[in-house]
Amino acid sequence: MNEWLYVLLFMVVGAIIPIGAIAAGFIFGPKKPNPVKRETYECGIEPVGEAWVQFKAQYYIFALVFLVFDVEAVFLFPWAVKLGALGIYAVVEGIIFVSILVVGLIYAWRKGMLEWV
Repeated sequence: MNEWLYVLLFMVVGAIIPIGAIAAGFIFGPKKPNPVKRETYECGIEPVGEAWVQFKAQYYIFALVFLVFDVEAVFLFPWAVKLGALGIYAVVEGIIFVSILVVGLIYAWRKGMLEWV
């Protein structure tokens, strides 16, 4: 039961820190709104047009594909480090994992999701 105390402590601290940061910003932040502060800031240039611009969904898909392969690298690194000590079952499992991701990459490529247009 003692090791679960550390997990609970970690979860409590993990919840208190962001809540405390948001509360501190709300309590200590300036509260003098005016029209100039509510304008959209565009690197010192006067804003032209509406502030809300819709982006193509393809940019989000491109980011998600990048995220999938970024997480893949995180999972494959420990596997590759201990590859010599692993049994044949773990090696086959890793090959299956990479194969599934390669099939997903080929699918995304053929659908044209990786073209930056």
